[in-house]
Amino acid sequence: MAVHVSGRFVTFTPPEGATALIGDMTSWERTSVLEVRGPITLEFPRNSWIEYAWIDASGKPFADPDNPQKSANPWYAYARAVEVGHYAVSPLLEPIEGILEGKVERLAWNGSVFPGTRRAYVYTPPGYDAALEYPVFYVQDGVAFYRTGKLAELSDKLLHLGRIRPAVLAFLEPQDRLFEYYLNPQYGDFMTLEVLPRIEASYSVRRDPLGRGLWGASLGGLISLHLALEHPELYGVVVSHSGCFTAHPSELGKIKPNTVTAPEYLLERLGQLKPLNLRLSLDTGVLEWLAAPNRRMAAAAQDWGLKHQYREYSSGHNWVTWKNALPEALEWVLGV
Repeated sequence: MAVHVSGRFVTFTPPEGATALIGDMTSWERTSVLEVRGPITLEFPRNSWIEYAWIDASGKPFADPDNPQKSANPWYAYARAVEVGHYAVSPLLEPIEGILEGKVERLAWNGSVFPGTRRAYVYTPPGYDAALEYPVFYVQDGVAFYRTGKLAELSDKLLHLGRIRPAVLAFLEPQDRLFEYYLNPQYGDFMTLEVLPRIEASYSVRRDPLGRGLWGASLGGLISLHLALEHPELYGVVVSHSGCFTAHPSELGKIKPNTVTAPEYLLERLGQLKPLNLRLSLDTGVLEWLAAPNRRMAAAAQDWGLKHQYREYSSGHNWVTWKNALPEALEWVLGV
């Protein structure tokens, strides 16, 4: 038996070859693991969703061969899931018949800041009118947010229900997300020199900070908040899911920078700058190693009077959490 659930307790029985357990409750970066000395029993909140994987003797993660419950994780194909009780998901994630759909176009160009071909999807809402100017969000890990998170489809649903204002979504795809998103100043150059000119030349979008936002999960949330803090003249709205706020510029350029215990540089910067014009949406899974840094960021935003919302979900650092958070985030930044 791969996993056994009893009330709030889950027993993970290691398969042959497993030397350690990782997951939302440790770190997907493998800097923290639970060593195998037999079955591992852990306690979780009621009605929660947990994703995990096993580590073999060489340090390589692998899927639990006895658990068919896959996750929707585009980054960790080896993740498997277990549900404690019944994990509640937003009804907005269910299909809605008869809605109007926005248009999605693909862009590609030769990068100058980072070499290689850069790609993006650009969503325009139903009834898009070039005579109007729309709020625009630049979404990191764009393919994941477009295909897995289905952020464009969710925008169509909320527009159909009259709960948000229309906006343009630019889904940007990184080449090396760990390098580009880890507080890399070149990413700001990439945005200002390559992305903003292309989007603003082709689409009718706002250019003021409160009409130009950034969106991302994990490292994408990190770089989104970082750019908004360093360039308040450009960006005034940020949505961050499970922001990887354990990061410090001194780690940039390392083969594997510290994404678990590095000093919380952005928390310090938020305190120094106190960007009262920033509108910020934060959320996290309560089972992940980044829950505490996100709580501290939200507490600082509260203490300093920043316009913000903060949500927690009974799950971890995964797309189940982030998909569930998307409706609340959209309504916070675009609600009518």
